[in-house]
Amino acid sequence: MQLPPESRIFLLKYLLLLAVLLALGACSNTKYLQKDQSLYVSSKVDVNGDILNSEKQDLRSSLSSKSLMTQQPNKKLLNSRIKVWLYNQKYNEKKSNWFWNIVLSKRNLEEPVVYDSLKTKESVSRMTSYLHNQGFFYASVAYAEKMKRHKTSVTYAVTTGKNFVLDKITYDVPDTAILAIVHANERLSLIKKGVAFKSATLSSERERLTRIIKDAGYYKFNRDAIEFTVDTLNKALFRNTLNPFEGFVNIFNENKGREKPTMDVEVRIKNPEDVGDSTWQQYHISKIYAYPDFPINGNPSDSSLKEDLRKYVTIRSHQDILKPKIMSKSILLRPGEPYSLQQYNNTVNKLYDLGIWQFVTLQYKENKDTANALDAYLFLTPRRKQELGVNFEVSNSSDYTLGSGVSLNYRHINLNKSGTQLGMSLNTGIELLRTQQGPWVLQSREFGGEVSLTWPRFALPFNIKQANRSNVKTRLSLGANFLSRIEKFDISSINLSYGYDWNETSYKRWIVRPFTLNYVGVTLNQLFKDSTVDKNPYLKRSFEPALIGGENISFIYSNNDLLHQRHYSYFRVNLEESGLWLNGINSLVSAASGRKNNLETLTNVNISNFVKLEADYRHFWKLGVHGALATRVYAGVGIPYSTSQVLPYIRQFTAGGPNSIRAWRLRTLGPGSFKDSSSTAQIFPDQTGDMKLEGNVEYRFDLLRMFGGTINLKGATFLDMGNIWMIKKDPDRPGSDFQFNQLYRDLAMGTGVGVRLDFSFFLIRLDWGIPLKVPYFTGNKNGWYVGEWDLKDGEWRKNNIIWNIAIGYPF
Repeated sequence: MQLPPESRIFLLKYLLLLAVLLALGACSNTKYLQKDQSLYVSSKVDVNGDILNSEKQDLRSSLSSKSLMTQQPNKKLLNSRIKVWLYNQKYNEKKSNWFWNIVLSKRNLEEPVVYDSLKTKESVSRMTSYLHNQGFFYASVAYAEKMKRHKTSVTYAVTTGKNFVLDKITYDVPDTAILAIVHANERLSLIKKGVAFKSATLSSERERLTRIIKDAGYYKFNRDAIEFTVDTLNKALFRNTLNPFEGFVNIFNENKGREKPTMDVEVRIKNPEDVGDSTWQQYHISKIYAYPDFPINGNPSDSSLKEDLRKYVTIRSHQDILKPKIMSKSILLRPGEPYSLQQYNNTVNKLYDLGIWQFVTLQYKENKDTANALDAYLFLTPRRKQELGVNFEVSNSSDYTLGSGVSLNYRHINLNKSGTQLGMSLNTGIELLRTQQGPWVLQSREFGGEVSLTWPRFALPFNIKQANRSNVKTRLSLGANFLSRIEKFDISSINLSYGYDWNETSYKRWIVRPFTLNYVGVTLNQLFKDSTVDKNPYLKRSFEPALIGGENISFIYSNNDLLHQRHYSYFRVNLEESGLWLNGINSLVSAASGRKNNLETLTNVNISNFVKLEADYRHFWKLGVHGALATRVYAGVGIPYSTSQVLPYIRQFTAGGPNSIRAWRLRTLGPGSFKDSSSTAQIFPDQTGDMKLEGNVEYRFDLLRMFGGTINLKGATFLDMGNIWMIKKDPDRPGSDFQFNQLYRDLAMGTGVGVRLDFSFFLIRLDWGIPLKVPYFTGNKNGWYVGEWDLKDGEWRKNNIIWNIAIGYPF
């Protein structure tokens, strides 16, 4: 995208102002310090030892944390301590006017860190303790200071030595019932022979044992009843959480000669200390009470509550929120069952998944009449039944100057008191193109709508067993859409789908659509048809009206949760088939008419026959407090079969644009090594393919917090690569077909930088991309394009430097 002149001037002014601020920030920040003070500017942790490089990196990251390295140096931004400089401008230079009041917000300031050697010694002590807790009992930590011109740098030299591994694991559990539970779940134990010792592993094992014991009905079981003892020392490891081995390290000196020093661990689970020699008691569920319309400050003993006694649940309410039968099925607790921590979580999550309640609270109280029995109380605060929303969107892309849209959404979250959701949406939008002569021209317009019904169960004529946390939903949707590209084509589509959505586990999700039907009608502008479409048989077949009917199945895996805060993965695979059952109906109609007619001749629309497979894998790493590395690998292929020769236009793959390879404009890259240089391509870039490969790497980092932290300015640098291809040769597009031995040549590669304005609830993204390697010939047979860069030439920059503006992250 080429920015308008006024936008470029504004951007240049902003960049110039930023450069000035950074230059000023690079100036000395030490002139306000006293003579005996120095600015703490950097710290470094060198880790040496007979461990893997990945383990060294993990240790280096942990030892650099604020909890261990008690004094942190001032951070740099683009090789400048701009936040310290801004702090001095506010508190020492006393700057104050409208501009400085905006820039000098509290979030953008950082007080100068005056170096304190006592804190460095405290850090050494904490690091040593931490290393002992990780099983490195022979570790040593030293430090070296480097002082110059009132600036101090510290390097911590860490030698890990050999870490201990676990050998024999034994159990001392006087309660035989609890011992049986522990042995039954021993295969899931986190402490096993040969595993490196870490105090965090024992802490996690303690939590695991507590969870499985409480899950077996031991409502009052306390985690403090679990202790760990190493070797022959009869001392609990966790009484001193900072260094539980202080004073005991010498006991391990006899292991120094071993290649892998070992330790034995005994797991001890004590009986309750406050009830003599008694054992832990197992509790069962007695009665279950549900309050489906409970206000935030309500009274459970309110005499005006109506009571409905069902088979498993007693419902107390002022009004009917949900049908009692559905209410009873949604509560997973049952009288007589043992208390279960997992069932507690399943019940709360199941009720939240219905989407009817804003707050769900489950409390247990001991039954006064029955020993070791619990009464369950469910307090449910409803949400509003109906929601209405309006969304406005302004966007910018590589193939239009300005886009805007409006969408109106309505949702009823509890239709007919059955938990069924009714959703309706209407949307419209336009795209405007600014011509070289100056005036704005309408390039496209679009409007559409959708109606959907969602049931909180499998809507089937027979029962199907489902897991407690499956969160099953059945969805029926009907939608229509009209897209008009001015003086080119009009596309009308009607779609109908029916299917199911459920969670197999907390990480795995399935979306199955056994029935999808999509009608696509196309009307071509005669001039566009004669000059562009008729000259390209592939494009001509792509623009034919089509019936797309078949099945769709998606599997999604995502482990983005509290257990994977440092790095997590996302994986989605989607399989779509069209034509199978439509061809069956086509054959039945043909047989019924005596082979005179069929579905295609009656509707004058061809049936699309194809199979399309897509896979998308992403992995995210958190780098420190203010950085992250995001990666993605995508692969997709569509294969037409039977009477179809090409994929429908709306199912074809494209490359380039703000969410793909950002060094190319949308639909201008590929397929393969083909490059369309025609005049038509300049006004209507529309390259598509049957296959796509793409990879992306993006480093994201924080820059500044503005307006009191309500807006975060973030930066990014990225590398994109990939392309699209045809499965079969296309004589009109030489080099467009996929050949494995030409894969390297056909790969496009681009890089660039970007800035993001993060408003918390949405994000505006501006990316600047430039080609590194092109798949088409430009003078270098390998396609490397860096030698062709001519940043001084305005025309070259206009054609090769691509600006992408979008909402949200690209992946």
